[in-house]
Amino acid sequence: MKENIALNAFMKFGDMVLRAAFSHTGRMSDAEDITQDVFLTLHLKPVEFSSDEHMKAWLLRVTVNKCRNFRKSSWISGRVETDSRGLDVLSCSMSAEETELLDIVMTLPEKYRTVLYLYYYEGYSIKEIAGILKKNENTVSSLLQRARAKMKSKLEEE
Repeated sequence: MKENIALNAFMKFGDMVLRAAFSHTGRMSDAEDITQDVFLTLHLKPVEFSSDEHMKAWLLRVTVNKCRNFRKSSWISGRVETDSRGLDVLSCSMSAEETELLDIVMTLPEKYRTVLYLYYYEGYSIKEIAGILKKNENTVSSLLQRARAKMKSKLEEE
């Protein structure tokens, strides 16, 4: 029987995809839906990966694309937002300081949350992030600098 690529990918990278989707959507329920959709896509259209890093990068790329499509959908634009972001689920294993930082990160615009997440949480370099997001390296570097500046000013406010 053929190995189930999607199941193996989910076991290795399911939490990472969920965190990435949450960093884009800000809502745990939406992040869970997107995560399910990412792995369903892999299951229905299996991809050959040369390494785990290749698989991880592919999963992040698909997650980012699905998040963008989700935000553009007419269903999401007509929805009333509530404060059920699900931060308690993500932050249950974090210290109080890490939870506070996560709260601040989630207030930033999506473009800044994404680069911060990929750089600090997933450990990608600027060059790798540029490849994943299909942006110029200088653009990613600028976004990262602006995100840091916004984080610093928000931390100083508190």
